Amino acid sequence: MPDYILQTVRLGMRIWHQDDLEPFAKMNKDPVVMKYFPRVFTVEESADGLRRFNNHFDDHGFTYFAVDLLTTTRFVGFIGLRVQSFESHFTPCVDIGWRLCVDAWGQGLATEGAKACLEHGFNSLQIDSSMAPAVNQRSIYVMQKIGMTFVEEFEHPRLEAESPLRRCHLYRSDAATWMP
Repeated sequence: MPDYILQTVRLGMRIWHQDDLEPFAKMNKDPVVMKYFPRVFTVEESADGLRRFNNHFDDHGFTYFAVDLLTTTRFVGFIGLRVQSFESHFTPCVDIGWRLCVDAWGQGLATEGAKACLEHGFNSLQIDSSMAPAVNQRSIYVMQKIGMTFVEEFEHPRLEAESPLRRCHLYRSDAATWMP
């Protein structure tokens, strides 16, 4: 059994292993999964992401964790926390993020894992934010479902001006007490 850093009823979240590359790259090549990203990723970009996630864990003690279904230990994507440092009045901040394989959608897994990360991050690490492109209603619904509140809309500075993904929403777990 893998060493899970966080667990929910159905999910185990852990650091990344080299044998995660194949299913991770497959997920990142899926145009349905990557609909709200500028493009699908190459295998090399997925390998680089895997390394960056583990380096982030080494530096901060948290990351976008590899996620397994506990019943089968099958990799289903990632859920976790990551420092975002693009240029904005609210950065640096720590984001709760997720990306799941299509066959893991519609089961409440993103909500279950994101809620666990929010609780862990907020209680242990004072982390409370998440963001998504405004057009990504599935992710916005997850943020709302785990109790986060809309704070503001912003233009993501790392995306091209004409990108339909540039307009993003920032959510916080306690928006009433957070002041930009």
